[in-house]
Amino acid sequence: MAANHIYVLGLETSCDETAASIVEMPVENGAASGAGRILANQILSQIDTHAPYGGVVPELAARAHLSHLDRLIAAAFDEANMGLSDMDAIAATAGPGLIGGVLVGLTTGKALALAAQKPFIGINHLEGHALSARLTENIDFPYLLLLVSGGHCQLLSVAALGDYTLLGQTRDDAVGEAYDKAAKLMSLGYPGGPEIERRARDGNRTAHKLPRPLLNDNPTDEDGLPTHCDFSFSGLKTALRQTAEKAAPLDEAKVADLAASFEAAIGDCLTTQSRRAMQLFRHQSHKQVGGQGTLNFVLAGGVAANHYLRARLGATARDEDFNLFVPPPGLCTDNAAMIARAGAERFAAGQINAAPMAIAARARWPLNDL
Repeated sequence: MAANHIYVLGLETSCDETAASIVEMPVENGAASGAGRILANQILSQIDTHAPYGGVVPELAARAHLSHLDRLIAAAFDEANMGLSDMDAIAATAGPGLIGGVLVGLTTGKALALAAQKPFIGINHLEGHALSARLTENIDFPYLLLLVSGGHCQLLSVAALGDYTLLGQTRDDAVGEAYDKAAKLMSLGYPGGPEIERRARDGNRTAHKLPRPLLNDNPTDEDGLPTHCDFSFSGLKTALRQTAEKAAPLDEAKVADLAASFEAAIGDCLTTQSRRAMQLFRHQSHKQVGGQGTLNFVLAGGVAANHYLRARLGATARDEDFNLFVPPPGLCTDNAAMIARAGAERFAAGQINAAPMAIAARARWPLNDL
């Protein structure tokens, strides 16, 4: 393989997608020098398995990973027309996630690395999302990140590889979790996000007055900058349930109005706290580098596939003079390409654990603890 490119096999099994991917990344002076290419991206969704339960069943997810991961790895090598010996490193999600599923991918990655005598890199799943925009865009550090998924809702300053500062996070439910619970109480399908988005298109976003938690809680420091940009969605979810009970029995029109009102409230929460984080990030960036023009704002995670929320956050970014970067929908949801890319970046930078076979699976692993 060319010396100025790195090839990494990535494995992702943290929740209900079993995935294997091969990524090529150009390297210059020990760092990524461009977006690179996804040579293979195999993903097996388990939605049909978990849909009858209205959510992910961890034991079923782990068994599915165990049954299908080897086949997906073989398919990835076939798709890329490459073999294990062509890889420069193997990367796998080490957490956070459902521990049984994480163990499947982590153990498989270690076994492949040992068999081929290749470096092994355990990746934080959230770092995969944080770097996912760099798979398709030549975006440089630093940038502001809003990570919104089924299990996470965070605003982070991404200063460099491995250098993440938390600016705000949810105090209870994540956005995707709130969507799933809202869909369940309205008797919609699983996963809830796409269902609510679809119903909301036909609804009135001002039909119901739902709360916007923490929007009026805006403490500032002596410079007038926000001291936090936190989210809360449990109260919104409760208010939606109470509103739905008063509106019962629910027909298609009532469900559409409830979905639209709920999505509008989520949009207000995300845009308001993102705007505050942009102001804080701009102040920090100007202080560090003496001023910049347009800054970069990355939206990542499964909820980033929502067109309504993406449009609203895009408008907020333009208002604050930020460029918005959003990965393609297939790279917003869980995938192994982002894990391979994160592994490639760490391999190029020499950021490899001294005892990679001792890396443990972690159910919880905050990104700012890297």
